[in-house]
Amino acid sequence: MIGDTMQCKNRKGEYVNGNESQDRILRALYNTKSGRGVLRVLIRPAVSKIGGLALKTRASKLVIKSFVRNNAINMHEYEDVRYDSYNEFFIRKIRHGVRPIDMEPKHFVSPCDSKLSVYKIDDGGEFVIKDTRYTFKSLTRSDKLMDEFRGGLLMVFRLSVDDYHRYSYVDDGVKTRNITINGKFHTVNPLANDVYPIYKENQREISLLKSKNFGLIMMMEVGALMVGKIVNYHQVKTVSRGEEKGRFEFGGSTVILAVKPNVLKIDEDILKNSSENIETKVKLGEKIGEAIDIVL
Repeated sequence: MIGDTMQCKNRKGEYVNGNESQDRILRALYNTKSGRGVLRVLIRPAVSKIGGLALKTRASKLVIKSFVRNNAINMHEYEDVRYDSYNEFFIRKIRHGVRPIDMEPKHFVSPCDSKLSVYKIDDGGEFVIKDTRYTFKSLTRSDKLMDEFRGGLLMVFRLSVDDYHRYSYVDDGVKTRNITINGKFHTVNPLANDVYPIYKENQREISLLKSKNFGLIMMMEVGALMVGKIVNYHQVKTVSRGEEKGRFEFGGSTVILAVKPNVLKIDEDILKNSSENIETKVKLGEKIGEAIDIVL
């Protein structure tokens, strides 16, 4: 049976809402026989595609007001535009200046609004999300990446449906091409982990950033239940810190970053929370760690 949702704290150390409405739906899907029957249908690519198309219709905009109210979304943070579909609302853009990017070169910043957990990529190549073990190799399907990042840090940025669903580069550098790993759509919410090994079945895209201040960074985007697609804007390109990298269409989703050993010191509050299986609520562009003073 799926246990309670993972707790979440803000940067002040206060417990915050972890999107209980989404969790209640997931409990019904994963903890009941009828729910699992529905889930087997929902994860089919054709069904996800149809759901994505429905959310692009004009009729879908009727649910926007109730969604904003039920999730206490502050619309003053977003551009004042008319949305002609739910998906247009879902990929809404933040107002200029609302998410300032920390431009201090040694500061490592969050790529998105999300709930963050940090793990060590240990010699066995395993990490834990909500009591379920995964290997870095099964996540990436790459022996080479396992060799590159063994002993480093894995950062899991979990977005729920009420979060801002655009993400940015965390440093200046050169981006490599995108590699897609196909899979079934499953929720990335921790509630699902006791039943399905989520990252083994989710579609994801991997690329590398040869960054100016933190060496080689692995970047991965993970699609989730009912996400139509991951939209990355660039192939090989010289990029800048804070430049928008891409967006997710409808659904909860995840951004994953990995750095090599002895490159980055994560802020103490985030490390403490992660050690206690508590996520930390972070915002796009805010400092979450600092470069270690070594020659890269």
